[in-house]
Amino acid sequence: MRYNAVYEHDAPAPPASRGMSRRKNPRTPRVSVPIARLDAIVERTRTQALPVDDHATLKAAVDTLARLTEELETTTTTLERVRRLIFGPRTETTDTVLGKDQPAPRDAPAPPADADPAAPGASDGDATLPPHQKTRTGHGRNGADKYPRAPRIPVAHATLKQGDPCPEPGCTGRVYVQRQEPAVLVRVTGVAPLQAQVYTLERLRCGLCGTVFTADPPAGVGAAKYDATAAAMIALLKYGCGLPFHRIQRLEQALAIPLPATTQWDVVAAAAPCLAPAVEELAQQAAQGTVLYNDDTTMRILKFTAEARAEALPPGANAERTGVFTSGVVAETVNGPIALFKTGPCHAGEHLAEVLNRRHDPVPPIQMSDALARNTPGDHPTQAASCIPHGRRKFVEVHDAFPDEVAFVLETLRPVFHTDHQAQHQGLDPHARLLLHQQESGPRMQALHDWMATQLETHAVEPNSGLGQAIRYMQNHWQKMTLFLRVPGAPLSNNICERALKKAILHRNNSLFYRTLNGAKVGDLFMSLIHTAELHQVAPFDYLVALQRHPAAVALDPPAWMPWNYTTALARLAAEPAPD
Repeated sequence: MRYNAVYEHDAPAPPASRGMSRRKNPRTPRVSVPIARLDAIVERTRTQALPVDDHATLKAAVDTLARLTEELETTTTTLERVRRLIFGPRTETTDTVLGKDQPAPRDAPAPPADADPAAPGASDGDATLPPHQKTRTGHGRNGADKYPRAPRIPVAHATLKQGDPCPEPGCTGRVYVQRQEPAVLVRVTGVAPLQAQVYTLERLRCGLCGTVFTADPPAGVGAAKYDATAAAMIALLKYGCGLPFHRIQRLEQALAIPLPATTQWDVVAAAAPCLAPAVEELAQQAAQGTVLYNDDTTMRILKFTAEARAEALPPGANAERTGVFTSGVVAETVNGPIALFKTGPCHAGEHLAEVLNRRHDPVPPIQMSDALARNTPGDHPTQAASCIPHGRRKFVEVHDAFPDEVAFVLETLRPVFHTDHQAQHQGLDPHARLLLHQQESGPRMQALHDWMATQLETHAVEPNSGLGQAIRYMQNHWQKMTLFLRVPGAPLSNNICERALKKAILHRNNSLFYRTLNGAKVGDLFMSLIHTAELHQVAPFDYLVALQRHPAAVALDPPAWMPWNYTTALARLAAEPAPD
């Protein structure tokens, strides 16, 4: 497989746009060139002199190789430093792209005059929008209340009890228990994720008739070797934390507990059926959501026959398709967010269509995704919104060649995201949030729209250049990107779904694949339950254990066993009298 070469190119700066001057770019542009082109240039050196462009390309590639070699010879270098040297910084924040201490260019493009006073070029700290205060990343030490599962062990005073005389010399008072919280010590010990208990049951044999009498196991031991907590822990490690079965096996083996990878699969596969009603209910409630986010990422299934693929495809789909994807749907519902995963040949839009087949509300939901056509849910009507950060990224990618124009776009969009953060922080309802965006973000987005149109209409930007293509992308999807200015509750980005898909990406990066489609279904089931619980700040381990211990109740009333209300169902069962 041949890859593109990324090299640093010391070419002269592109000509300034009409009516604009460019500042000198402080960073060296990075250009991606196919390996085939470099091979062709090398071959031409055998028979002819190189043109100026080919000479510059070859020289830049050689210079990059020399610089990379020099960097690798340094004893203090790191892979992260090499990656940043070749590909640039990983984050795309405005401060990272433009430089935190870099002053705004004096000749930067000015927004239209009618956009004042909410001019896009204005700082985030204008009169109507207070400056965004960056929160501190740390949270201090974790107190005892951060360990809800830790056993509380009361420790009595060794020599004193309530009412005893005070032992201080010269004091005639008596001691009493303080009303404040007692002194607390937190001690953390290491244990295996899965532990084993060996019960030795005494056996007695009659010397006359030979009958053997075996002691009964303690109450609560159960008949299964691997109980609900074992299945929940394995599933959480595998599908929640991305640890492959073989890695869990090695970890447990290091702790003198044999737990083969095949056994782990048998345990989670056996637990999946009793969890299926809860996942079905999650899908049912997700279909009624007001906002649905969807996206997908590639996946691999080893044993995926043509017959199984054709059966998994939706009706009317091209049977020649060979891709395998894990698609994610995150729904905002009256009960909170719900995350659903599905792995197979279906795209994100086809997965969303399956979810919407369960919808009862005739009002079309808001659908947030990127601009790919395969994210569309077929014939299901939706209020489509496109992800603004995807459009913003197009400009970030060409910042080296168009620093002033990209700075203008990023500084225009920065207060728009700040306004959305402000609305979320204040807990505004969708209509109040809409009014705030219309007041604060509307003029900025209109000024950005007018500026992009002016760049192309006045030929200040070449349409086929990187900047021109970024502008065209934003223009082509402008109505969907600005849905948040017209529809209450419409989001700005698809970040919540992309974060959810990191569960699948983490599994793919570590386990590499699913063996069969059935294995993928089991993984999707656990990922959906685990991530939905995490979105509600519910411990997924406790939730999975509760579902397994009450399979009949879950199957009888799935809505009562959702992550946000299952503790109520547990309390109700505990209050019921035990059967005779």
